[in-house]
Amino acid sequence: MKKLFSIALFSLISCSLALAQSKDAVLLEAEAFAQKGGWLVDQQFMDQMGSPFLLAHGLGTPVENASTSVKLPKKGQWHVYARTWNWCAPWGIEQGPGLFKIAVNGQQLENTLGTGKQWGWEYAGSFNAASADATVELCDLTGFEGRCDAVVLVRNQATSLPNDLKALQAYRKKMLGLPAKPKSAQFDLVVVGGGLAGIVTGVKAAREGLKVAVIHDRPVPGGNNSVEMRIPASGKMNVAPYVKLGNVTGEIKDIYLTGDRVYRIIEAESNLSYFPNMHMFAVKMDGSRIVSVTAKHIETSEELEFAAPVFADCSGDGNLGFLAGAEFMMGREMRASTRETLAPDRPDNMVLGASTPWATKKMDEPVSFPDCPWAIQVNEDSCEKVTKGSNWWEAGFWHDQIAEAEFIRDYLFRAIYGNWSFLKNKSVDKEVYTNLALASLSHIAGKRESRRLLGDVFFVQQDIEGNYVKYDDAIVYGSYSIDQHFPTPKNTFYFPKEEFFSTMKHYFSDLGTSAKYLRKDQLPPHYRIPYRCLYSVNVDNMFMAGRQVSVSHIALASTRVQNVTGQMGEVVAVAAALCKKHGCSPREVYTQHLDELKEAFSR
Repeated sequence: MKKLFSIALFSLISCSLALAQSKDAVLLEAEAFAQKGGWLVDQQFMDQMGSPFLLAHGLGTPVENASTSVKLPKKGQWHVYARTWNWCAPWGIEQGPGLFKIAVNGQQLENTLGTGKQWGWEYAGSFNAASADATVELCDLTGFEGRCDAVVLVRNQATSLPNDLKALQAYRKKMLGLPAKPKSAQFDLVVVGGGLAGIVTGVKAAREGLKVAVIHDRPVPGGNNSVEMRIPASGKMNVAPYVKLGNVTGEIKDIYLTGDRVYRIIEAESNLSYFPNMHMFAVKMDGSRIVSVTAKHIETSEELEFAAPVFADCSGDGNLGFLAGAEFMMGREMRASTRETLAPDRPDNMVLGASTPWATKKMDEPVSFPDCPWAIQVNEDSCEKVTKGSNWWEAGFWHDQIAEAEFIRDYLFRAIYGNWSFLKNKSVDKEVYTNLALASLSHIAGKRESRRLLGDVFFVQQDIEGNYVKYDDAIVYGSYSIDQHFPTPKNTFYFPKEEFFSTMKHYFSDLGTSAKYLRKDQLPPHYRIPYRCLYSVNVDNMFMAGRQVSVSHIALASTRVQNVTGQMGEVVAVAAALCKKHGCSPREVYTQHLDELKEAFSR
């Protein structure tokens, strides 16, 4: 199934250019441009704004043009629109930096784009076509995050183009000529998400004899552990009595160091079909059971349906669970409800933030960097005098990490560009930064927390302190501190409720005798997460592995690290195999086959 289905998929992709036309209109999806140039495909916000888009991520230097060819149905005058916006508009900035133009056959059209207050169609200008063949280019003007979702060429300038997401999706589907019903295939297990937890789940399940599909919405596997994010995996594994738990995680982890190795591992599993660049966006239900999920290819819009008796949500954001109607939590629970000593007095919407790492490079001669009046403005007191940033450049503590994901990522752009511009141009210490160039800045927001899907057990701080004696199904080993992130007091003082710089408070347990704050080199926690946290309380055939499992906000501060989530994936994989073997549900693995599940990871 893996080879046949993959070949069918690639055949579909190769014959689709995500270009569509009628006699009076042509739609060009930007993410499907034949030559991307220096523009990047950004698919992080598809559910919020309706599509992937191309991003001019040039760190202040205009990027190389993206281009594609098109055959026009008619000669004569054509009008050009682009779906884009001024990404700084949410902060009341009228002139944002993400500006670009469109060129047709080498000639730039008259209007500058990237000026609207929200995602929408902006008029680029018109051209006269002397022949059917044309080349369309996106011409970045600034290098500061210009973005283009799609380009439409129309004969009539007054053509009404849809912007409502539902109408826009229908328009795309009609223009692209996509079939009403996507091609489908049957698997034993469908895994949504190809971060470390998802890849481990897929590989382990395939080795257990299941036909597995792993659907991943990035071009490379690994999530935060990938070559895109480069976050190391933390946490002990292979700890008695479950000494085999961690074998697959240990084999796959640190993908960013040895990326080719994980591809060889995936390819070696004949039962495993891996689908990168596929975004899962729809779920078909039968009562409280998932029947199938539908995903579309990021660059071609081709849709495929994946059916299975059991599914695993390894998406990080709990996307599969959300679409399936799974119960979930977001924000911080109050102390009275969880009885956690670290929980706040009242519930609120605070979460662990997202980060975009950045770095500089020393050059042999002075390097300039432009003023950024659209960025966050800092001064000698509020700036951060640093030459690189990692997980402590963190934002979105008080925002919805899913619905406001683009806002959060863009706020980090404004913070980092603004701080660096000040250091280079206005700081009393600017000579220190004269020969330093901004060398890298991740355009992908590394998330820590969003939805947490509820299981039959809700794991809390006391369970971490209690040395896992409470649960007969306690299997997944955790050894990382309760690592809470908060805005630094200085950053809060200058930017209240809109912080971008964090501090970490590592809370260590002494195994339940008397909890206290200790130094990082002192005793770490030591606990096991029960299997019942790894399947949904109300979606009968859905497992979970990753940061979105059934834990409290406080417990998540420890359980979210990647060696722990990888172990979750191993447990889910074996449980899925038991579901097939015994014809049972994830819950019935606990009620009827728990010993068999535990034995799989014992000596």
